[in-house]
This record gives sequence, structure tokens and C-alpha cells, in this order.
Amino acid sequence: MSDAVSFRLPSAGLLDRASPVGFQFDGKRYQGLAGDTLASALLANGVRLVGRSFKYHRPRGIFTAGPEEPNALVELRAGARREPNTKATTVELYEGLEAASQNRWPSLALDLLSVNQLAGPLFVGGFYYKTFMWPASFWEKVYEPMIRRAAGLGKASGMPDPDRYEKAAAFCDVLVIGSGPAGLMAALEAGRAGARVILCEDDFRLGGRLLAERQEIDGKPGAVFASEVEAELEAMPDVRIMRRTQVFGTYDGGTYGALERVSDHLPLPPEHQPRQRLWHIMARRCVNAMGAVERPIVFGGNDRPGVMLASAARTYLNRYGVAPGRKAVVFTTADDGWRCAADLTAAGVTVAAIVDARQEVSPDVSGWASKIGMRIMLGARVTDARGGASGIKAVEVLSDRSRETLTADFLAVSGGWNPQVALTTHKGNRPRWSDQLAAFLPGDLPEGMAVAGAANGDFSLGACLRTGTEAGRVAAADCGFSAGSAPLPSSEDEPVGLKPLWHVAESGSKAFVDQQNDVTAKDIEIAHREGFRSVEHLKRYTTLGMATDQGKTSGVAGHAMMAALLGRPMTDVGTTAARPPHLPVAIGALAGPHRGRHFKATRLTAGHDWSIANGATMVEAGQWLRPQWFTRPGEKDWLESVSREVRTTRSAVGICDVSTLGKIDIKGADAGAFLDRVYINTFSTVAVGKARYGLMLREDGFVMDDGTSARFAPDHFVMSTTTANAVKVMQHLEFCRQVLWPELDVSLASITEQWSQYSVAGPKARELLQKLYGPDVDLSDKAFPYMGCAPLPLGNVSSRLYRLSFSGELAYEIAVPAHYGLALLKALMALAGEFGGCAYGTEALGVMRVEKGHVAGNELNGQTTARDLGLGKMMSTKKDYIGRILARRPALVAADRPALVGLKPVNPADRLRAGAHFLKKGAAAEAKNDEGFVTSVVCSPMLESWIGLGLLVGGPSRHGEVVRAYDPVRNGDIEVEIVSPIFFDPEGSRLHV
Repeated sequence: MSDAVSFRLPSAGLLDRASPVGFQFDGKRYQGLAGDTLASALLANGVRLVGRSFKYHRPRGIFTAGPEEPNALVELRAGARREPNTKATTVELYEGLEAASQNRWPSLALDLLSVNQLAGPLFVGGFYYKTFMWPASFWEKVYEPMIRRAAGLGKASGMPDPDRYEKAAAFCDVLVIGSGPAGLMAALEAGRAGARVILCEDDFRLGGRLLAERQEIDGKPGAVFASEVEAELEAMPDVRIMRRTQVFGTYDGGTYGALERVSDHLPLPPEHQPRQRLWHIMARRCVNAMGAVERPIVFGGNDRPGVMLASAARTYLNRYGVAPGRKAVVFTTADDGWRCAADLTAAGVTVAAIVDARQEVSPDVSGWASKIGMRIMLGARVTDARGGASGIKAVEVLSDRSRETLTADFLAVSGGWNPQVALTTHKGNRPRWSDQLAAFLPGDLPEGMAVAGAANGDFSLGACLRTGTEAGRVAAADCGFSAGSAPLPSSEDEPVGLKPLWHVAESGSKAFVDQQNDVTAKDIEIAHREGFRSVEHLKRYTTLGMATDQGKTSGVAGHAMMAALLGRPMTDVGTTAARPPHLPVAIGALAGPHRGRHFKATRLTAGHDWSIANGATMVEAGQWLRPQWFTRPGEKDWLESVSREVRTTRSAVGICDVSTLGKIDIKGADAGAFLDRVYINTFSTVAVGKARYGLMLREDGFVMDDGTSARFAPDHFVMSTTTANAVKVMQHLEFCRQVLWPELDVSLASITEQWSQYSVAGPKARELLQKLYGPDVDLSDKAFPYMGCAPLPLGNVSSRLYRLSFSGELAYEIAVPAHYGLALLKALMALAGEFGGCAYGTEALGVMRVEKGHVAGNELNGQTTARDLGLGKMMSTKKDYIGRILARRPALVAADRPALVGLKPVNPADRLRAGAHFLKKGAAAEAKNDEGFVTSVVCSPMLESWIGLGLLVGGPSRHGEVVRAYDPVRNGDIEVEIVSPIFFDPEGSRLHV
């Protein structure tokens, strides 16, 4: 070994030894090599202690070499880019990398919270269900704050993430997941056949286990073979290799979720590049070659620094050129452990003994060790790994009922392999147990998926090459491509025998099943004793498999231990359901660019810039920005501007941009029947050229939305909705069309953005529009009556004109294609100027609708019925419609339900406040006396008073009564008179001129 870096081997490994890389861990500077991971670089520098466990704060070291790592979780970077709970085994080393240990105080070496180990008898499985129960008053003041401070491992920055994330989609004939020997051969075979292939590899280098073993293919090292296959794949035009990309989920229709770590291996993402990219990959066929995860054995002290999986030890030796220790013991129940001992010996690491729990081992496996005189202990078991925070010092071995202590600073453990079956189960399929392999194998597969190599229980190198080749050939053939008959690469079928050993029962010290969550063998026994015996209950009672590694190294062992306690086979006990994501996915990646203002993009109308230029104050309405009012020089506040707009509209004419209202085009022979089923009133009888106001309910009988639908042809309606509910109504209609009534001949299209629409309201509205359209269009009351509609030519532009009013005035709505919207607005405002009119915003619109008693969003709050709003007479008794049955429930038709009323202050000088609660005069301000609340409030310039709408118990029968409007939030308590909700022009004479 090199003296400069104490555990770096002099020549082994696949690293660039000419490229040193500086990094920091817990503030101390170290040096690694290009091609290292943070874990391998720490081991090369002799760093054994890298973290503390969640519950007991026990010292923990590096246990694996991949994404299944339960212990080596670190915080990366600093400031806003700080990222907790990152597995050191998957972090590519880069110059200047900053990492810190977590879940310790004040330091990693001296963690005072390790005193928790003394309370171990209290912190057993399920303790959180039994403690913190008394005294009850301690929960909020003591227990909850204490638990919240102790929860979690690392700490997020708490600052906005400065990096970008993207989403993308890709399509292929064959998706290959994993680039080990099976994955490489599958991609090569499908690529040679001419199929479009995507090869996804979580690592930054292709090869999988070929990079970690000394095995040869076609007489060449496995890593060299992988490089040659990679070069051939790179040369194929229809093959795409996606490195640093983890496939984390299987979904419907051959869709797979994948996360590409675009810039995580760099100090900062390059300009215009995301940090990570979320992929939706649509594949006609998939070859799952994700390999297998080696599993540990549960014995005393198995969590200490210096205890490592045998496959990880080989990875650090052969790929990274790092010796995990100087003197090793190998504890195995499988042939694979002997390969680890051989590789350690070849690298110059002393192997004190091979401890194999099996009574017999084939000479083909053990012969080499016997020849060199290595100590072999068959039928033996490790009962304890002894040591402290700096690592193990000795290993206690039980053999022939005698215990022996072996000096060692490193213990390699091999308990067999668990195929990675998660992606095969994400759609509800269950894995099947194999007694021969002592592992769960894929059961029924998702449509279009095949499994090859170790992921299917074919653990030998030769088997991986064969099954990968066959899977790639079949996948390509299923897509219509035929491959040639290239010879299969030659390799050995190494022995893969094993005999499962889940738990060394003779262990005296704590034996850990789930190392990250500190779940011990005793916890499994307690769960069994207390009746939590189902694997799903076991998981939740003990937290087995609920950590960031999701039980990849612990789940099967815990379930097998429960099976032994139950005396039942593993086929009966089973395993927990795996759900995506298979590996951690950052919330930022799932959100992609959709955060902040991009979460819901702000939508602007065609007249937005004109409105800004003309003094508009804008307000958010759903996703849109709408003019709230237009301020003119000399106006001191918003109320003055709004009052002017109302008075001008009611005396002359006003123009309001209503483009944001939802517009849905409905066509088909059954369009009328369709509307009959979604509205409470009838629309199939509406004449062509007429519109009708409608109300739709949810299934539970409460109001969903209101609006109008205009009939332009027997098979053509245009529906309007409120701005806020446009998307919800469209979703509702599509559900009805596709799911409830697929037999109806009807089609839907959202056309909100395609049409600009303006309300022209006021006594001079007809004159203005007549001048706009010219003498060839007759807009007289007889020719174009109230609730009329028609497509009309406007010069060389197609327009739609509706005679609708929510202001109580003579009013129209005119719509043109959106790219003519600004021109129409300018033309309307030029004519409005001639007639003494103005533009008005949503506030003035709200004032006029309250003056006329029209309900809007404040009243359509999801808790009101048609009867509550005074619209009960609209509910048809001659047809069925959504919500009809549940709207008849006794509580929804009770006479004492809060119903719509108008209100005005007894003292005109008093200001009303929306949200104030109704109380009878003299009643105490208590919840039991609450009789409803104020929903909408405006200052009416026509009535020169504040007025409002509200929902009051028995409201329609209480007109003329005086009640209190009590507002404890704003210290309001005034008397109001209950009146009709129609304040202005109750006869409607202004509407029908």
C-alpha cells in the first residue's frame, strides 16, 4: 500500500491517478482521485467514522458501495445548496467538494447524544406508541418540541433552491435499465437489430459489477469488455446512453420515471443547465437488468465502522484501489464471500480467517484458500464485532460451541443476494419466494417488461451474459426487429451456492436489522410478541425499511426473522409492497420549473398592456391578471375610481374585459342532452340564437359553478364559466363525457385563450355597438332581444355577440379571435369616448353585480345549494342531472339553512365587512348563536351606502329584521337590516330596453 495515502493500493483500480481531487469532510481537507466517490476517497484516507445512527447515535461507517447504503449519509455543499441525507457511496468526487457528517452534537467523534444508548431498553420497537402519553399537558410544551428537534438526520438549508430543474420525455423501442453484463448485452443485441434503444445507468460509468470484479470475458478484464461494448453502443445512431440516470418507477402504458443527475457531479451547474432532469420514458419493451443487492447477516455489533458487505469490499479494492482495512475476517454463508477473501488476498490485505456458517463448502470454492494455508472456519458464526467509534478491533467467532476472538480491523459479510424486484411490483404485482436462492424473484411482470441477469436470480457472470442477450433479442423482435446471430462472449459460470443465515441468535450485544433506523433483532421479537406479525405491520411498528434506503439491505432479513418466529415459510409471510420511487427523488425534480411564479403561469389578456398604459391596477383572478380599476389623474383612492366607473356605466356606457371567463366549445348531436345532465335546468330546448343562464352541481348536491350556454346551431353550444372554476368545470365535463356517458355524441374544447371578449354595458351600449357593426346589422330589441346570441361579421373578422348582463344594465358581450382582441378593445374605447363612457374593472363589476343580487365566487363557496342562493326554482323536476338526488337530503332542504339575503347598515355611516357573522340583537357572541355570515360587501355609489350579500338562517323570511354583523377580527359590531338581495332596479326595466 502507498504510504502517502494509507489505504490506497499502489496500482489497482479504475482511477485517473494523475488527477488528484481536493475535498473537505467535517472541515478537514483530504485528497482523492478523479473517479473516486466520496466514500472511496474517505476510505482511502483512513476515515472510518462517517455518521451516527438515528435513534441511539451509535457510530457508523461505510457499509456498501452503492445506493443501498444505510449509514454513510452526509450533508453536501453549503448555503442554499446544502443537501442533507446524501449517500456518500453515490457522490462523485469533484474539486472543492464540501461534505459534513450529520445527526451529531457537538462533533462526530464526540457525540453527546450517544447517551441515548443508555436508554436503549426504553427505545425499543414501537416505543413511540407507548410513551409521551402522560401527563397530557406535556405534549405541546415538552414532548412535541423535543420530538421535532430530534426528528430527521440532516438539515435542509431553509433557503430558496437556486438551481433549475427540468422535465423531459423520451420514446424508444427498448428501454434497458442497468449496464451490468446483462444490461450491456441486452442493449447491444437490441441495438444491433436496429431498434431504438435507451440504456439508463445510475452510475457515472457503465459496467455495473464488471467494474468491481476480477472476472474475464473473452479473455479480457470485465471492465475492458464493458468499455468495448460501450464504444460500440455509442457508435449506433439509434442508441442513447443515459449515464447518472436512475429509473425509479414503473407506470401505466409502458411509461417509466427516471431522474438524470445532470450537474450533481459539478460544484455548480453550468450556465443554462439544470441540476437534475426528470424523464418520462415511453418504451414499447423494457429489459430490467438492475442487478441484485448483497444482504448482510444480523449479529452483535454488525453496525460498527469496519463492518462492510463483501461485494462492497471488492468494489473498493478493484474499482477504486482502496483497501477497506489491513487485517480482515470474512463472514459468509455463500460462495460469494470466498471471492471476496481471494480478492483481499490478491490486493495484499491479510485475511485472518474465512468464517463460513455452512458445514461443507465445495473444494472448487475453497481449494485456493486451503493451498495457501488460510484459516478456514466451517460451521462457525460471528457473534460480535468489537470496537468503538474508530472501527472494530476484534471479531468474536462461535465454533463448535467455543468462542474465539480474532484480531481484525475489517469484517466483510456476505449473506447472499436479493434481486432488485421493486420495478416489477410498482403496478401491483407481487414477487415470488425462491427457496433455492433464498430470495424474492420477480413474479408476474408489468406488460412489456422482461428481467435479465441477477435481477432475475441468475447470479453467475455467464448466466447474466446469456439472459441479457436473449432478453435484448426478444425485446427487439417484439418491436419488429430481427437480430443476427453473433457469438455469445465466453466467460465462467462461477459457483453461486449459499445457505441462508438471517440472524446469529447467540449474539450477546445489539444486533441490527435496519441500521439506519436502529431496528434490532430484539425489536422484531417484540413486534412478534405484541401481535404486529404481518410484514406491513412489522414495518410500521418497528420502522423496519422506512429509512432513506427503504430496507434494501434489511427488509428481507427482517421478514425472514419474523417468519422464523411464526414458524411459517417465507412464501406465506411475503414481503412489503414496493412503491415508486425506488430511489430518492428530490421534490425539486418532481416540480421541475413549476415553482414560484412558474407553478401556475400568469396569463395575460390581449388588452393587458393597454390596461396598464391607461392606469389600471391589476388583480389576480385565478391564473389571470385583470384590471381591478382604472385610476384617473386627481382621484385620491380606489373607491373614488370605482365609484366613477359605476356611475359612468349606469349613466352612459362602460367597457370591461371579460376574456378570462371560461369558454368551452360543445359540439355534437347530443350536446343539448349532455348539458341537460350537467345543469340543473334544461338546455336541450334552448332555441338556436339564444342563451340561457345555468347552474351546475357537484355529485353531493352543492353548487359547483354558474354561467351561461349559448346555442349557435342545433349541435353547437358555447358555455361560459367563472374565471376561477374554468379548469375545474372543464375537468368535470370531460369526466362526464368520457366516464359517465361515453355513448353520447359530444365533443369538448376549451377555447378560453382563443377568444377575447368584452362586456359593453350601459344605456348607450346598443348605440355604441350599432356604430361599431354598421347599419347592416340590426341590434334593435326586437331583432336582438335579451339573452340573444349570434355570429356576426365585424369587417373581415368573425365575431360572436351575446346579449347578457350581470350589471342589470342593457349589456352585451362581444367576442373576437384573440389576436384581434387588442384592436377591438381600442375600437370600443374610442367609441366609448364619443358616448361619454369609460373602461371599468372587476371592482366596479362586483359593485354592480351586488347591487343586482347576482351571486359570484364568494357565494359559490362549495357549501351552498341552489336553494340557499334563491335559485331553487331552476331545479328541473322533469329530468335527471348530476347532484339531483343528494341535493334532496334533509339537511340540504331544511328551512333553517343559511340562505341568500341583502343587508345594509342601519347607520349609513357604518362600514360593512365581508366575513362578519350574523347574531340576533342581544345574543352573546358565541358560536352557538351564529346565524350565518356576510359573503360580499361593496360601497354602492347609486345607493350612497355600503351594502352586502350574506347567508342567514331562514334569510328570505327575515326581510326587514335588524341583526348584528359581528366581526371580532377587525373589532366590528354593527347593526344591519336584512333586505332583498336586489338593491337596484328590482323591476329590471333597465335590462330590457
